[in-house]
Amino acid sequence: MRGGFETPTFDAAEVALFEPMGTRRRTESGEYLYREGDSAYDFYILLSGQVDIVIGAETDQERLINRHGPGRFMGELNLLSGLRVFVSARVVEPGEVLVVPVEALRRVLATQPALSDKILATFMARRADLLADAANTTRVVGSRFSARAVLLREFLSRTRVPYEWLDPDTDPEVDQLLREFDIEPSELPVVISSGAVLRRPTPGDLAEYLGLTLGRLPERYFDLIIVGGGPAGLAAAVYGASEGLQTLGVEMIAPGGQAGASSRIENYFGFPTGISGADLTQRGVIQAEKFGAVLSVPCVAEALREESGHLVVGLSDGTEVVGRTVIAASGARYRRLEVDRLDEFENRGVYYAATDLEARLCAGGPVVVVGGGNSAGQAAVYLADNGSPVSVVIRDADLNAKMSRYLVDRLESHPDIEIKTKTEVVGLEGDEVLCGALLSGPEGEEKIETSGLFSFIGADPQSEWLSGLATLDNRGFVLTDRALWKDKLDDRWGALGRSPLPFETSCPGLFAVGDLRSGSTKRVAAAVGEGSAAVRSVHEHLAFAQR
Repeated sequence: MRGGFETPTFDAAEVALFEPMGTRRRTESGEYLYREGDSAYDFYILLSGQVDIVIGAETDQERLINRHGPGRFMGELNLLSGLRVFVSARVVEPGEVLVVPVEALRRVLATQPALSDKILATFMARRADLLADAANTTRVVGSRFSARAVLLREFLSRTRVPYEWLDPDTDPEVDQLLREFDIEPSELPVVISSGAVLRRPTPGDLAEYLGLTLGRLPERYFDLIIVGGGPAGLAAAVYGASEGLQTLGVEMIAPGGQAGASSRIENYFGFPTGISGADLTQRGVIQAEKFGAVLSVPCVAEALREESGHLVVGLSDGTEVVGRTVIAASGARYRRLEVDRLDEFENRGVYYAATDLEARLCAGGPVVVVGGGNSAGQAAVYLADNGSPVSVVIRDADLNAKMSRYLVDRLESHPDIEIKTKTEVVGLEGDEVLCGALLSGPEGEEKIETSGLFSFIGADPQSEWLSGLATLDNRGFVLTDRALWKDKLDDRWGALGRSPLPFETSCPGLFAVGDLRSGSTKRVAAAVGEGSAAVRSVHEHLAFAQR
């Protein structure tokens, strides 16, 4: 195995634990246990013989990833997430395998901590190796000037899907690839995955092919539906699923929300050296899926209604899902700069996240970060540490009003960061991509060169989909429990014989957590706490409903 991780082997006692839930069967040389592109597969334990794990099976690009012998087990994180398979498992020496259904594997992960740790650590290491060295599993062919291609790359990066990007403007391999798959230049960007070609797909089209959407689910009724996959939503998914609730989580972009795009979170409890939003998110996703939560992305909730004592969530694809309870964790969306040509440059120089993808797109050139909060500060430090001179633009007189002191100190001491106070962005310049910004400050207007402008100028609540079922404050954030006066509650509460539970809205069974909730603390740790605590209230509501 690449990456220096030694693949563990099951001992006889561990194999015996799986025996009652699995089926033994013989294997023949040349047989495939599963292939790239398969929509699902079982958990295999190799009892005898040998199996090769390969990419590009039976093509001129076939590459050996690993060879397994007796006692080894096969699979990686897509066993839990439902993603299509990235690799093929081919028998090279006949023998015998124990075939364990995925649901049985989930029971083991939930009830056998030591065995769970061994399996999950292996799955995570295998995914890390694929991310680092699995170039031809999925390929995105699209220009760096294409906003659609950038969106596809961002989606794959944030959902931790191994992929390779090929730029038709610079990569000599592209012409041959287009001829091989009969692709016209007008059809770019394309995604090529396991021989399938997706022409000019949206992230939703790509997610549907990969198996991340609700189309894979026969059941549309849940104990708990969580709308929003940021820290609050993921925490609710972990606690809901681990406590036995049939749990569905839907997220409009990718797991992690805005926090998932953070380059480094340094004030989160338990991580003294910091952790990236992507890593924190990935751990939360794995925990939720380990306990059986279903997570669907990208999936936009557009409407909510009550029907026969249940809550019905209407989704952007026209389908509906029904829940006994709903936790609204849809958070807030970044505001957009009020400047001309903004639409033209979004994802072609104007960005709302600062991850490795955006840093590489800027290629060490000068960048502008707009905003005075922690997200802006983290982005500025990350971009500067990756070789870009950074201009931080804020309307206020200094950074202390909205930014944590440790970040202020870091920005002020960084040699490649310049802070421009009492300044606004009033114009954007460029042809195919952004190349300059016009700033207005105390000394008048100035034009500066920039390869990227990163906007973090505050956020508005994403509460429209609640369709009026929940009472909002004057800024559109959701009021809950003690913030709800009796005049905000209708006759249903009298019939229930109780007041709203912690995090419950004016609609019984509908809860709100995280940045969406009025009065919440806008910090990752607070969001995680609210998401997990709200599940306790979900249980109390369900208990009341059964009386």
